[in-house]
Amino acid sequence: MAGRVLTPSCSTRERFDETLSTHPDDFLAFFSRFEAKGEGALQRHQILAEFEAIPAESRTKLRDGAFGEVLKSTQEAIVSSPWVALAVRPRPGVWEHIRVNVRALVLEELEVAEYLHFKEELADGSLNPDFEPFTATFGRPTLSTSIGNGVEYIRRSLSDKLFRDKESWYPLLEFLQVHSYKGKNMMVNARIQNVFSLQPVLRKAVDYLTPLKPETPYSEFEHKLQEIGLEQGWGDTAERVLDMIQLLLDLLMVPNPGALEKFLGRIPMVFDVVIVSPHGYFAQDNVLGYPDSGGQVVYILDQVRALETEMLHRIKQQGLDITPRILIITRLLPDAVGTTCGQRLEKVFGTEHSHILRIPFRDEKGIIREWISQFELWPYMERFAEDVAKELAGELQRKPDLIIGNYSDGNIVASLLAQKLDVTQCTIAHALEKIKYPESDIYWKKFEEKHHFSCQFTADLIAMNHTDFIITSTSHEIAGSEDTLGQYESYMNFTLPGLYRVVQGINIFDPKFNIVSPGADMSIYFPYTDQKRWLKSFQPEIEELLFSNVENKEHLYLLKEKNKPIIFTMARLDCIKNLTGLVEWYGKNPKLRELANLVVVAGDRRKDSKDLEEQAEMKKMYDLIEKYKLNGQCRWISFQMNRVRNGELYRYICDTKGVFVQPAIYEAFGLTVVEAMTCGLPTFATCNGGPAEIIVHGESGFHIDPYCGDQAARLLVEFFEKCKTDLSYWDKISKGAMQRIEEKYTWKIYSEKLLNLTAVYGFSKYVSKFDQLESRRYLEMFYATTYRPLAQSGSPSCRKRKRSTLEVLKGRNLLTWTPVLKWINFSLFLQAQFGSPRCHTNQDMNNCRKRKHSRLKVFKPLFLLIYFLFALYIL
Repeated sequence: MAGRVLTPSCSTRERFDETLSTHPDDFLAFFSRFEAKGEGALQRHQILAEFEAIPAESRTKLRDGAFGEVLKSTQEAIVSSPWVALAVRPRPGVWEHIRVNVRALVLEELEVAEYLHFKEELADGSLNPDFEPFTATFGRPTLSTSIGNGVEYIRRSLSDKLFRDKESWYPLLEFLQVHSYKGKNMMVNARIQNVFSLQPVLRKAVDYLTPLKPETPYSEFEHKLQEIGLEQGWGDTAERVLDMIQLLLDLLMVPNPGALEKFLGRIPMVFDVVIVSPHGYFAQDNVLGYPDSGGQVVYILDQVRALETEMLHRIKQQGLDITPRILIITRLLPDAVGTTCGQRLEKVFGTEHSHILRIPFRDEKGIIREWISQFELWPYMERFAEDVAKELAGELQRKPDLIIGNYSDGNIVASLLAQKLDVTQCTIAHALEKIKYPESDIYWKKFEEKHHFSCQFTADLIAMNHTDFIITSTSHEIAGSEDTLGQYESYMNFTLPGLYRVVQGINIFDPKFNIVSPGADMSIYFPYTDQKRWLKSFQPEIEELLFSNVENKEHLYLLKEKNKPIIFTMARLDCIKNLTGLVEWYGKNPKLRELANLVVVAGDRRKDSKDLEEQAEMKKMYDLIEKYKLNGQCRWISFQMNRVRNGELYRYICDTKGVFVQPAIYEAFGLTVVEAMTCGLPTFATCNGGPAEIIVHGESGFHIDPYCGDQAARLLVEFFEKCKTDLSYWDKISKGAMQRIEEKYTWKIYSEKLLNLTAVYGFSKYVSKFDQLESRRYLEMFYATTYRPLAQSGSPSCRKRKRSTLEVLKGRNLLTWTPVLKWINFSLFLQAQFGSPRCHTNQDMNNCRKRKHSRLKVFKPLFLLIYFLFALYIL
């Protein structure tokens, strides 16, 4: 170790300078290829392809030199001759931007705004949304290892602030005092009026409870505790109450972040939960495989069952007689024949107190009866949120304790509800479309008619900045990997030319991010080795699906050699899932066709699809099967909606020593990956997204690059050939898959984590409510001036008049009158600079709060006047 030397890291500019000085000709050979391609944007895989196309000698010099690290970190190139601008990501969440004049070999470093401006010139942004001034109340961590573990930082900050002295206990005491359920007090009553009496009361309770038998029910000493100031909620037995009280006493004496989370998690806080998922066909039967109806439906139903179980368990241990409620809010579809999507209230199977509550979309003419694509529903979201709020008031008779949004539409509705009801909000993206469609920001106009990304990306920005905490299934969703961009990271800065330029959208180091991975329903997806649990009654149906010589709308094409292993895939039929890509990889590789059959479960030929993308992929599937003459080696089965039988199907594929392939261009998590691995089926899944984290390559499965189909096919060939020579190899990967799931991906772990996060972030929201006023006003203005006009531009009335998004905004002078945009930015700047202060340092909490009130008194009238005048102009 004595000879080891630490060298300072070099900036991108320094690496470029070094490469230019040592290998100018090779550098020029590479960058000239960009200029030759003409103006445009290149993604990472395209950049690497261009690099592989230069002479081998030049490749070696550049890769082995200082430029090699830059090349590995480059995510995007913008070409506008003679300039090439690069977005370089040395590590997750850290970006550098540089521009090269290919002809003069001149380098320039660019700020984010300069890079975005250069990028805009490709398409044709005056407003500059920047959420950076509204930092988290407790600051944010800076180490990459902290990404996705925000609760650790929050609980540490809370512990430091709230337990310095007795005065600093006030927020915790107030938090305990406000807890009640339908008018009945919990935790403490009016006898404890200040922090100075809290500790003595707790010690009295300990003295009284210690001699009691541990199993003594709460009812036998309830009145005694009430007399000294303690109400129900501490526990159901003497042992649990004593443990809870001792936990708080220890916290007051020796603050500990872990103990704080444990204490908050045991406070009775969550009785009514609302889960919002408007789009698609949301039901428990006969909807999987319908447009916009896939993994998210399964995820939420499994989530609800696990959450209700954990809530009932906690409520019992808290000594309360309260019935929890979970409501899944979705759209009521009057014309959804063959499903229950037209039924207002539907009980969730396997639960006692959870229901699906369906509310229709409405416009000025009344209820919208027909299905609407997830990309077309933005005009209805605001009114839908208002209708949901009214229905919740009737169903629950109180405010919910937690609102969970799902996907972009559910998250914007959840944000509106959380703001209106002042409720803790949790956001789950599932999949952010921005990263799934390369260049959907810079060329948003090209996508606008079909996808309305301008509205969706704006809704995403508002929701992720409004929410109290965000949960993701993997860290990859937040920050990606060394080679690939994270979903949320793609919102750090981007531009929609002609609309706005996002200088800082979301910071992936924000402590609101937490990784909470779901699992598979273990009653359905259990290991194939558990032979006693196999549902043998399904085997004739499964063999009919796979091997029948009959071709119809449910199963098409035949498998001639039925003894071969099966390459199995199952997903929605859309271009992102890339199932047609897998068919092409298989068709082009004779060796793979010799080793295994291909079975694709996707689409539904039993009915006419209304989804244009599905129609296009279905035609492509037919064409590929005919082109490569796959009949005899490939079976195409319509999507199967019976989840229980699907679980048995996975295990049947295991019996053939087959594999599961998930070839998506991008997959946020990969529920089918977890299902397959839970059953013990060796899995090959995309390296872009969550599966890259779920699977340990070579141990519990394999990563494949959807952009390198030939390479993926060769990996499959190598696997099947190795299984032939080493009969234990298939079992080794199968066992690795099952072990990986058991350790990290179960619904029990998920539900415990989610409720603990709700407790910590709910408490954090309570103690920092004054700090959030600034960002709330910023978001309200961004919503009113940008999101609402964009949503209205997609309404049927606008479409009939053929008014584009830009025309709607211009109609309100939001894009054509520069002084107005400057006024918005100026008012937002005032809000950020002179709003209520935040107590980041170890100052006395009460003094800090007094300063907040005094500064609000001065600033609030000024900002409200600005806001009012601008609102008048807009209206």
